[in-house]
Amino acid sequence: MTDEHWQRKVKGILKAELKRRHIGYKELAEKLGGIGIQETDRNIANKIARGGFTAVFFVQCLEAIGCHTVHLEEA
Repeated sequence: MTDEHWQRKVKGILKAELKRRHIGYKELAEKLGGIGIQETDRNIANKIARGGFTAVFFVQCLEAIGCHTVHLEEA
């Protein structure tokens, strides 16, 4: 599998968790701010669109939205 495949996979996981909780990028930016991470909704949209964000950003987002379990299986 290529790096591009892995980027699509992790991007899909994050987008699915946001969708499951009905959270948009603006609300995610606010929630990240609540844990001390300053990001704009535009920066978040760009990072997620690229899919090349860090593991740290990924975990910060999951923490901010209250996601404690991630399933890696494909639906």
